Amino acid sequence: MSVHDKLENLKNIIKKRNSAAVAFSGGVDSTFLLKVSAEVLGDKVVAITAHSSTYPERELREAKEFAKQNSIRHRVIISEELDVEGFSDNPVNRCYLCKNELYEKIKAVADEEGMEYIFEGSNVDDLGDFRPGMQAVREHGVISPLKEAQLTKEEIRTLSKEMGLNTWDKQAFACLSSRFPYGEKITKERLQMIDRAEQFLLDLGFKQVRVRFHKDIARIEVTQDSFEKIIEPATREKIYTEFKNIGFMYTALDLKGYRTGSMNEGLSQEEKK
Repeated sequence: MSVHDKLENLKNIIKKRNSAAVAFSGGVDSTFLLKVSAEVLGDKVVAITAHSSTYPERELREAKEFAKQNSIRHRVIISEELDVEGFSDNPVNRCYLCKNELYEKIKAVADEEGMEYIFEGSNVDDLGDFRPGMQAVREHGVISPLKEAQLTKEEIRTLSKEMGLNTWDKQAFACLSSRFPYGEKITKERLQMIDRAEQFLLDLGFKQVRVRFHKDIARIEVTQDSFEKIIEPATREKIYTEFKNIGFMYTALDLKGYRTGSMNEGLSQEEKK
């Protein structure tokens, strides 16, 4: 099936649902899903963005601006994961605890808005990683239209570019809690450290970054084609100095480079069940 056939399939999948609340983070996938949903369903769509300590302010600003520019009704809710019992202890099922809370709150807003379904933006590439949050998606009856349409991340970027969405080449983003090894305590102060560190790297011009938290050590992941730039003496010194100011005693570069779910690499198959 061609990418454009998949797009038509996606539109049919959306059209069958009549009305929907879209869980909208402002990332590549949810922006594309919201745009297509609004084109298909018109005013029978509402975007819902959850704001919390794990969600950078820059992402919220971009989500608000997109909804405004496209005249899409937009609701911002507070869904503070650190208030969820057990979340800050960072268990292996942390993502489930977060998503369970999130979809309960989105469901309440969807009901207020008279929306029949809830959409979320997972694509078929997400099937290959450990994602306990998908259990909450199933339990709450949330629909994953991009996955149903068999769209990959690359295809979503291609279609987004054709549609003129400036998110087509936006860096992949995941909740800031994913920067911590399982079992490492998550606090608001530590989340702020990660947010500041990643924003600094983005401001330096790095496109895709992760800063992983290992107590006194910040482990930087950038794409391998950025290695030459990050080890330039002047750039290296700027990063070291800023990260020291943020609160990291040591700063390290991960030689494998950026990849999603690197904190899952140490999990056994039994822990992933």
